[in-house]
Amino acid sequence: MDEVRATSAWVAARSSHVTIDHSGIEKVVETVKTSIPKVEWDFEGIHYFDDGPLTVQYLFVLDTLNFCFWPDKDLNYDDLASGLKEALQNDKSVFDADRLQKYAGPELRKLLKWPRPLPLEDERVRLLREVGLELEKNFEGKASNLVDSCGKSAEKLVTLVTRHFPGFRDHSVYKGHQVFLYKRAQIFAADLWGAFKGKGYGEFNDIGEITIFADYIVPAVLRQLGVLKYSAALAATIEANVEIGSGSEEEVELRACSVCAVEKMRELILKKSGKQVLSVELDIWLWSVGVQCPSLQHHRTLSIYY
Repeated sequence: MDEVRATSAWVAARSSHVTIDHSGIEKVVETVKTSIPKVEWDFEGIHYFDDGPLTVQYLFVLDTLNFCFWPDKDLNYDDLASGLKEALQNDKSVFDADRLQKYAGPELRKLLKWPRPLPLEDERVRLLREVGLELEKNFEGKASNLVDSCGKSAEKLVTLVTRHFPGFRDHSVYKGHQVFLYKRAQIFAADLWGAFKGKGYGEFNDIGEITIFADYIVPAVLRQLGVLKYSAALAATIEANVEIGSGSEEEVELRACSVCAVEKMRELILKKSGKQVLSVELDIWLWSVGVQCPSLQHHRTLSIYY
């Protein structure tokens, strides 16, 4: 996670399309420094949870597929989470490693009860097969074994996930410099922590090392709060719903500056209130603000990473 923080800060220091407004951070911190609005993760509702290894398998499959909903205006994260939950409730073997290796697009749609092709459907199927193959090869088919091998370290879990599963290697190159963001690998650790309430499979002694999960919503919320500023050209592109290329300078800056800004927010909260706030907590709060604002305009990038 040091790499995520360091490379995000490197991008923010050279960014021309997105800038961090420190006065905006000050204003936000003044409103939340004593109490970050508490947002509970709804694991009893749209998510499957049985307090055991099957929940870990479910969450790993969920985070394997947790990206790029916007091309289908009716599809969202809740559809994915609840669809996978229902599939697992109907068939406890649906996410077995050998079965993950055999899914094709129509089967995945049927699993989710989705009436038309999913955005980046071929990539989703490819990643499911990759996960099934690697789990079977190195972890006896079980994501819970992957989690057991991390020794209660969220950082080690992210390292293991990105080492074994190429589809989680959320890297970019910015001005000749490699940038690490690891959104889906980090959110898997955070999902475990949230679902198991910091115990059992969700017990990590370093959950504070996890950064925010750089996606579509968080940059848009940070802009709305006055923390991020966009160049006129980038703002016009987003407002016109024009697609921004994956790995482009604009896209990397949007994500990296979001990580860097929230890290600065954490530091300032600690300085002003003496309170340690997790990036995970700030991310949940920012994301919840975003999803409650249907008019919020986010950037559009076709990506398997978020």
